[in-house]
Amino acid sequence: MDLNELTIEDAHAKLLQGELSAVALTQAVLDRIETLEHRIAAYITLDAEGALEQAAAADRRITEGDVTPLTGIPMGIKDVICTRGLRTTCGSRLLENFIPPYNAAVMDKLKAAGAVILGKLNMDEFAMGSSTENSAYKITRNPWNLDHIPGGSSGGSAAAVAAGMCLGALGSDTGGSIRQPAAHCGVVGLKPTYGRVSRYGLVAFASSLDQIGPMGKSVRDCALIMNAISGHDERDSTSVPEPVPDYSRLSNGTFKGLRVGLPREYHEAEGLHSDVRHAMANAIETVKSLGAETVDVSLPHTEYAVAAYYIIAPCEASSNLARYDGVRYGVRSKDHTDMLDMFRQTRTAGFGAEVQRRIILGTYALSAGYYDAYYGKASQVRSLFIQDFRQVFEKCDVLLGPVAPTPAFRIGEKTDDPLTMYMSDVFTLSANLAGIPGISVPCGLSSDGLPIGLQLMGPHFSEERLLQAAHDFEQHTDFHNQTPAL
Repeated sequence: MDLNELTIEDAHAKLLQGELSAVALTQAVLDRIETLEHRIAAYITLDAEGALEQAAAADRRITEGDVTPLTGIPMGIKDVICTRGLRTTCGSRLLENFIPPYNAAVMDKLKAAGAVILGKLNMDEFAMGSSTENSAYKITRNPWNLDHIPGGSSGGSAAAVAAGMCLGALGSDTGGSIRQPAAHCGVVGLKPTYGRVSRYGLVAFASSLDQIGPMGKSVRDCALIMNAISGHDERDSTSVPEPVPDYSRLSNGTFKGLRVGLPREYHEAEGLHSDVRHAMANAIETVKSLGAETVDVSLPHTEYAVAAYYIIAPCEASSNLARYDGVRYGVRSKDHTDMLDMFRQTRTAGFGAEVQRRIILGTYALSAGYYDAYYGKASQVRSLFIQDFRQVFEKCDVLLGPVAPTPAFRIGEKTDDPLTMYMSDVFTLSANLAGIPGISVPCGLSSDGLPIGLQLMGPHFSEERLLQAAHDFEQHTDFHNQTPAL
């Protein structure tokens, strides 16, 4: 096995046993990046020199016995998370020269754990997209088929993990942006409960929806990353002071006696691809064979998820992105006549088409005379999603369904049809609107050989249960062991 193919768990064991050094592991992954980056286009900024210095420091820590499961592990970071001294662009021309003077809370935690940070991963601009085609710098490609999208907005994170260009990664999930690319690239991705992981230093898209989470080659890898990044942070007013369990204590047998809800709005949805439908049927049979009790349930307001999300998220984006005016940081247009013209020219040149579309939509929905009709009504609908999930979790322990209605589509296939693109997230948006956790785990391959992901969702702060269930499923299937032929 090549070193870049190791899981975090396996690499950690080899580092502890002295079979491998962090420097050698990091160099192997850097070599892999050098070989594949021109084909995959996963990284915006690569810090090879800094990574090797961190790896050398990790080796010294290991020698001294100061070790965590992430010590010496090469990781990639979605370029929406602030990294002190390392460029953070959010996939936008507006921030192409921005170097943060501070670390995000999750970065401080990863540094304390001894993780090796390879660089910043490509993404849809300001996390607005479902395909990583909206980056200002490059289009990331799916390692399983380079003509297909990797998902988004954390497409660079998912593609890098799948291609062995890092052992684990951080992404952010506003409406499915961890789970959907994880599903499309055949890796595991967890969207935690809102407030479980600090958002301090996460560049905001929609503040009431955004959440940082892990992506890895296995469920256990995601659990190890979750152990490192979870916990209360006083700098984030939405961070919840809830005790953090040891997520890595995984075992088989979780599904025995577990009540698994099957939302009919997910499994009987129009537009559900036949390959996805077949994979879900097989997954249901698998969990039944493991002792689960399946329960037919309904989430009756699912049909309004896309409409509600694409009011709330653009409204919050319109407010959050008002700070990018060319005055305090980022790029400033030189072709202007006065201050207002400078604002206008900077934002016109700096923001891409999708970001401009959402800013306009959000500004309109927040304007006088329309606030109550749009944002106010969408907020009321959001409360119905919370109510739906609360009632459903009285009947079952977890929900099981598809992550996306189709396998990864071809690059360019939906760029001219934003509404069709938005429907890619129809099964993931509700979890963000309700603030509950969800995990994507590989469960099949399409007839074209593209990965399909299974989604498990649970009540607030049920990450431990979701990881246990996902691990149980993973141990009784072989999809997580299949890798793209690169």
